[in-house]
Amino acid sequence: MNLVNDIRAFFGDPKFHSGYDSIWQRLAEHCWYSLIMIACAAAIALPLAFLTGHTGRGDGPISALAAVGRAMPSLGLIVLLAVKIGVFSFYAALIPLVALAVPPILLTTHEGLRAVDRSVVDAARGMGMRPMQILLRVEVPSALPLILSGLRTAAVQVVATTTIAAVISFGGLGRYVVDGLFEYDYNQVVGGAFLVTMLSLATLALFALLSRLLVSPGLRRRD
Repeated sequence: MNLVNDIRAFFGDPKFHSGYDSIWQRLAEHCWYSLIMIACAAAIALPLAFLTGHTGRGDGPISALAAVGRAMPSLGLIVLLAVKIGVFSFYAALIPLVALAVPPILLTTHEGLRAVDRSVVDAARGMGMRPMQILLRVEVPSALPLILSGLRTAAVQVVATTTIAAVISFGGLGRYVVDGLFEYDYNQVVGGAFLVTMLSLATLALFALLSRLLVSPGLRRRD
């Protein structure tokens, strides 16, 4: 019950209802940061995965790159880059979180394209389709469940981990956690953690909706 009381106290505090520290302001900042980082990661990972998955090459390097990316300590990199390029530089938070998001997108998209039935690809080639047409009209739609799975994993990781960007004076929901710890205001800490959790669950729900809208029923039943 203490957690429930802390959350109620946080949402009932007037100082979080308006101004620069309001819940809606921090939520908007967090969503904006997360969106930029996911977009950058997708812009890096998807073209590379399309290339390697379509050509059937690069299994070893892709797996190694994904393993290295997963092992990166995001908080350590954020602090290190903050020291090197400036505490208030957006790149200090952007680079580590993009590096965190690239591996799941890269690996699942690559594996999704590699798993497409070769007979379907051969049939498309026999119909006279060019390589780019085969990729966009055959392979990507067939691999879409795995592509969305990788994007979903990356998005949830970024939404959760963007919280630590507040350590180097960035906004977002992490401000409640960092400031609350500094001020010994545990209502604020619990409230911030609760909002991050709810935003992560909302992200999962968004990708579930996208899957229903974008993936053909036949592929959903097969999965």
